[in-house]
Amino acid sequence: MNHTPTVRRAQAGTTEPAWVKWTLIGIALAFVFLFLILPLAAVFTEALRKGSAAFFEAFLEPDAWSAIRLTLITAAIAVPLNLVFGVAAAWAIAKYEFRGKAFLTTLVDLPFSVSPVVAGLIYVLIFGAQGWFGPWLQAHDIKVIFAVPGIVLATIFVTFPFIARELIPLMQAQGTEEEQAAQVLGASGWQTFWYVTLPNIKWGLIYGVILCNARAMGEFGAVSVVSGHIRGQTNTMPLHVEILYNEYQSVAAFAVASLLALLALVTLVIKSFVEWQFERQEKAAAALPPEPAPALLV
Repeated sequence: MNHTPTVRRAQAGTTEPAWVKWTLIGIALAFVFLFLILPLAAVFTEALRKGSAAFFEAFLEPDAWSAIRLTLITAAIAVPLNLVFGVAAAWAIAKYEFRGKAFLTTLVDLPFSVSPVVAGLIYVLIFGAQGWFGPWLQAHDIKVIFAVPGIVLATIFVTFPFIARELIPLMQAQGTEEEQAAQVLGASGWQTFWYVTLPNIKWGLIYGVILCNARAMGEFGAVSVVSGHIRGQTNTMPLHVEILYNEYQSVAAFAVASLLALLALVTLVIKSFVEWQFERQEKAAAALPPEPAPALLV
């Protein structure tokens, strides 16, 4: 009796018939098409509806360039700061045991559970004109809310879990044996980090930075609350798209939105490349023969 189909299904991890597999694949592809590919195609279609001249004209306005520049500046500040925090938090949580470790882990996940709009309101409460530090900031002519510092702070808040959350499980799985061996051999803390820890987490670190940068450039809710929507000054690209669309400048709005979508696609390509490189490195490491055990000295 031929048991090949049964064996194949068992190797695939399921004993369901083939029609179940193809039904699930069809449902998944339908959702991807309806909720991802179709809206993405609609953005580029609407952006080019009046031709390429109208498309590029949307980027010639000073307000559009200001929004693009502010978006890039915000990401350029928020991502490195989150990189430092993410590595420090992941190293502390994964490599050390201390009182309050569970509380720190919960704080890392806090932005995932708090609405970005609420996060923006928190900063208004703290740094606004009627906030806790508002009178002191006004007395020293320091602007946080409705200015670039408030936008950067709000962006940092909503993006700081991404790098830490990529590194924590990776560093926990790797353990502390290699770091302890380096310290036994006389390596300092920085030497241990640069030559032992960092090479082991570099792909997870790059992956987290990519996700953090993508969220920083596309953040809307928290930035909308603290920006004040000042055209040419505090509007990022998502806010600029909203203003253009509300003013019935649909072609210009979709043109700027298509730039955001293009940045998202580039981010996806880089993310896929990083994953491919990581998998290839893992397969190459698994194919290497195990190192012989060192001979004991008598």
